[in-house]
Amino acid sequence: RWLRQMPGTQALDHFLLQTGLRLSVAQTATLYLGLVLLAVLAGSRLQWPPVLMLAAAVLIGLAMAAWLQHRRSQRMKQIAAALPDALDLIARSMQAGHAFTSALQLAAKDSPPPLSHELRTVFEEINFGVGTAQALQALSVRVASDDVRYFVVAVIIQSETGGNLADILKSTAHLIRERQKIAGVVRVLSAEGRISALVLSVLPFALAAFMSLLNPGFVSKLWTD
Repeated sequence: RWLRQMPGTQALDHFLLQTGLRLSVAQTATLYLGLVLLAVLAGSRLQWPPVLMLAAAVLIGLAMAAWLQHRRSQRMKQIAAALPDALDLIARSMQAGHAFTSALQLAAKDSPPPLSHELRTVFEEINFGVGTAQALQALSVRVASDDVRYFVVAVIIQSETGGNLADILKSTAHLIRERQKIAGVVRVLSAEGRISALVLSVLPFALAAFMSLLNPGFVSKLWTD
């Protein structure tokens, strides 16, 4: 209850939801505080200065944020990779005579996770009485992907203006595939620069940690003298 009153809690809750981990904001905060406490205890035994303990607490927070961001990015990539085939399946099912909700159920059964879980959630919400537009908007909140937003916007606009939804979904699937091809080309062309930046960013900290293990007295001059 105390965390709900703090600013940014709702945004953090959405972020944790997008990672696919069953972690609440309270559990994440407890995990962070526990890791910081362990770092403080270890620093006390090693006689670290307070500044170094504070730096360790900050690094733990950054490491947790980087890990959660990695989980979120991997989940979004898996969903984006499977989405075009799922849209084609929904379009073919509708052309065969199925309604949109039943076509959504078929796509949820045949799609790989985590996309199958998200589509099944949308189908169950619609079955429980939630409006189609509202259920799809909730999907776009749970999945921070432009490709999913294209799908959601296409279905909502079609429901308001009319038209052949199957053809719209096929066009959307083609658009998503072309976007993914261009993004893949960009990743290949920029791979060398990104790897160089990563190595140059990590190397000083890795070297300092390695030297601290080999010769603590030499490195401790940075904060004792």
